[in-house]
Amino acid sequence: MWQRLLLLWSSLIVAACASYSGSSLKPGEARLEDVQATMGPPAMQWQNPDGSRQLAYPRGPAGFDTFMVRLDSNGKLHTIENVLDEAHLATVRPGMSKEEVLRILGPSDANATAYFKARDELAWDWRYRGISSEPWRMIVLFDATTGKVRSTMVRPEQYLGADPNP
Repeated sequence: MWQRLLLLWSSLIVAACASYSGSSLKPGEARLEDVQATMGPPAMQWQNPDGSRQLAYPRGPAGFDTFMVRLDSNGKLHTIENVLDEAHLATVRPGMSKEEVLRILGPSDANATAYFKARDELAWDWRYRGISSEPWRMIVLFDATTGKVRSTMVRPEQYLGADPNP
């Protein structure tokens, strides 16, 4: 009896993880319908000039993951990757547009978005796991008039809103 319950519980956990990240989907085989049946509707999506598509699946706002799904021009799954990591964050550069940043990182944490009138600056915020798996925040500061990135910064989450050197 207990073995059956344990097996059922394990199966449910594995199924939940597969739908969370789409890890059960096979590149070259899965189609848009399969992706959406497994992962749900995307938060954002883009159609590329070559016919390929990109879908963003943020798993927040308290989560650490945003999965970017890329489908080829035939509508078949090409890749799924978590883009909230050091490598992707490092590609955001001054001068990029909001659209370019969204295509790299997906939507930011809407609860942490802020506008600073004195600087005409818009701050977008993403939560991610640092190298040591500690929670960190990536903040992208945009010129609110032009919509271009001015600068970026990363900080351990525990220091946001507090002086790290009291």
